[in-house]
Amino acid sequence: MTEPDKKPNPLSLFEFWPGWIFYTPVVIYWILLGLRYRDVTVPTAANPRIVTGGLCGESKSSILDMAGPYAAGWIAPYTTFVTGMNDLPRALDAIAARGLTLPVVVKPDIGCNGTGVKLVRSEQDLATALAAFPRATELVIQKLIRWPHEAGVFYIRHPDKTQGEISSLTYKEIPTLVGDGRHTVLELLQRDSRTSKVLHLYAPRLKSRLDTVLPQGEQLDLVFAGNHCKGAIFRNGAADITPELCARMDTIMRDIPDFHFGRVDIKFRSKDSLRRGEDFEIIEINGVGSEATHIWDARTTLLEAYRAQFHHYGEAFRIGAKKKAAGWKPTPLWRGIRLWRRQKRLLASYPLND
Repeated sequence: MTEPDKKPNPLSLFEFWPGWIFYTPVVIYWILLGLRYRDVTVPTAANPRIVTGGLCGESKSSILDMAGPYAAGWIAPYTTFVTGMNDLPRALDAIAARGLTLPVVVKPDIGCNGTGVKLVRSEQDLATALAAFPRATELVIQKLIRWPHEAGVFYIRHPDKTQGEISSLTYKEIPTLVGDGRHTVLELLQRDSRTSKVLHLYAPRLKSRLDTVLPQGEQLDLVFAGNHCKGAIFRNGAADITPELCARMDTIMRDIPDFHFGRVDIKFRSKDSLRRGEDFEIIEINGVGSEATHIWDARTTLLEAYRAQFHHYGEAFRIGAKKKAAGWKPTPLWRGIRLWRRQKRLLASYPLND
């Protein structure tokens, strides 16, 4: 007689370790690779047309702007905006000029980890969101994609290869609470096996509703931004990487000049359509600083996570070295540090994400 299946742990062993603990072996590995290649900045040449190769300080819109006509057809429409005087009328004009309509997504042009991402449903929401950012902040205003699913697709193509590959596919799930007509939002968070362990991720965002009793059956999304450190749940989708999806992604990414390494975040209709390489839209393209996010699946072991990290950063060094040999120059270390410090200051100034 077999033992009944145990309920899987809601969190992995390392999922919410302090960053300095989890990433210390990764940093050591990066330094060792830097010694081997005699330059710790080699990966910044992997995507040489992007600032730092996308390691830090890069503009999201500048990457999307590089897309050729084919790739552009797969990117969710967007416009850019700089906060200042008369924010609301200027933003509405920018939205209309691009052919967009509310609702839209507003996010910092320089940022990471979903920081500052806001869902804007009305003109009042737009005015509130823009006012929450410091003046002279560069933003991206993008169409809200209605398809229900989100994924991160990691793409790698060596410059001496004719085809690229998808090395990781991760599905992003937005956690929800379901009301029972008796318990408050806070009580429901405390009763859930996952959210009770990471209350600090959800409580600040939901502070105005913590004492609200959700009606029976009513659902409440706990986060909008599909980012792990902001509370989204990640699932390894490697089984759904198909030749059709690889071919589609390769065709798209080859239409972005000298892009070789990074994660493409998409919204899509269904898993079946994604397997066919159909019915998805790109919402963001990330470079060397991005991760293969399947490592945050609660079923991933620590050893598997480090193997994935070491493989991907090893690939970044190998590709960067090939681009460097072809004449492209990595970002100087001093400039990279300056851009990283600027990005940290910007992140600290952004409002809480939705």
